[in-house]
Parts: sequence; C-alpha cells; structure tokens
Amino acid sequence: MNSDFPRILSLLRKERGLSQKQAAAELHVSQSLLSHYEKGIRECGLDFLVRTADFYGVSCDYLLGRSPERTGATLMVDDLPEADVLGKENRMRGGSILPTLNKRLMINSLNIVFSLLERIGNTKLTKSLSLYLMMDIYLAFRMLYELNPKNLSTLFVVDKARYPYLADAQRLLQRADLSQLMVQLSKDLPQEKTLLSTEQLQANYPLFTSSLLNLIKNVEVTLEQ
Repeated sequence: MNSDFPRILSLLRKERGLSQKQAAAELHVSQSLLSHYEKGIRECGLDFLVRTADFYGVSCDYLLGRSPERTGATLMVDDLPEADVLGKENRMRGGSILPTLNKRLMINSLNIVFSLLERIGNTKLTKSLSLYLMMDIYLAFRMLYELNPKNLSTLFVVDKARYPYLADAQRLLQRADLSQLMVQLSKDLPQEKTLLSTEQLQANYPLFTSSLLNLIKNVEVTLEQ
C-alpha cells in the first residue's frame, strides 16, 4: 500500500467516533487485523480498500493519499472560490472587526503579488514564492488547530514535535533560493516587467493598492519596534 493509507484509515475511524472493535465489525475484519492496517504492519487487499471507501463515503484515491479531496476529485482553478465571494465559510462572526480587516489586507495584497508573478512569468519564482507563503498559512492553521487537544493529530503527516522546525527550515531554504533567483532575474528580465511605483500600483490595482500600502505600514511599524 503506502504510508498515507494507515494514517487516513485511522483518521476516518476517529472522525466517525468509532473504536477499532466497532470499525472492524462494520468492515468485516478482526480488530487485530484492522490494528495492523492502521499501524502499517500489513497491507490490505483491494476488496477491503473498496469496502472501506464505501463505508466512510470517500474515494479510494483519498484513502491512498492520492487526492486531498474526499471525492478523489482533482482540484482545478475553476473549482476554487473567489476570495471576495461571500459564503458561509467567508463570514466572520463575533464582536471584533480585526480578523476581517487583516484578512482583507492580506488577500488584497496577495492579489497584487500573484498578479506580478503572472506578469513576470517565471515558473520557478512562482513555485518558490508560493511555497514560502504557504508555509506561513500552514503554520498559522496548525497552531490554531492544536489549541484544542481533542482535534485529531492524524490530520497531519509531520508530527507535532518536528513540524515548526521543519517548516522554518524549509522557509529559510526557499528564501535562499529566492535570493539567488532574484539576482539572476534582475539581470535577465526587461525592466518594464518589474518597474513599479506607487502611481503605477494605484493605476493597475485601484481596488487593492490601499490594502497593500497599509499592510506595508503595519509590518514596518512592527519591524522598527
């Protein structure tokens, strides 16, 4: 099988609130055999894989870690909701406006960042900078997720003791790659692709520039403290 299957098999059972004994009975295997599957000691057959997928209502691709979507669907650009589309997941409740304000500052600023990446058109730069930013989102979400000890740690592959250091190390590696890449791009790219001013930003991104300028100010105030 693979290393993802035991973790996902255990995660699905725990999400359903089932003991190994209960899950084994539903899946028509012994508890000891299910335990071996969840620990990765033994590999299951195709019939068990299909039966498990049907029982938990997920795809075989999801069980095998081939897709992060439970349906097994491949995520396409058109499947992603726009950041400014209001929906249940997008609405923030509560008395504080700070989360909403900061979210808008960051999302609007990211619109400019990724628009500039598209304009530059360098695949390596886009991949490296995107991963660098994703690390921050991953770290932020995981810290919030771990506030409640009842949340299942099996959602993640990298264990709790190691992930902050591995993520920080990966960010430093990406930063080093970005620095080297920037030196090369500054020599190779036509200046019109990278020439920026406040006036140009305002002209090209009239809806987002104010957010970016406020984000810059907030960060630099923090840096100078």
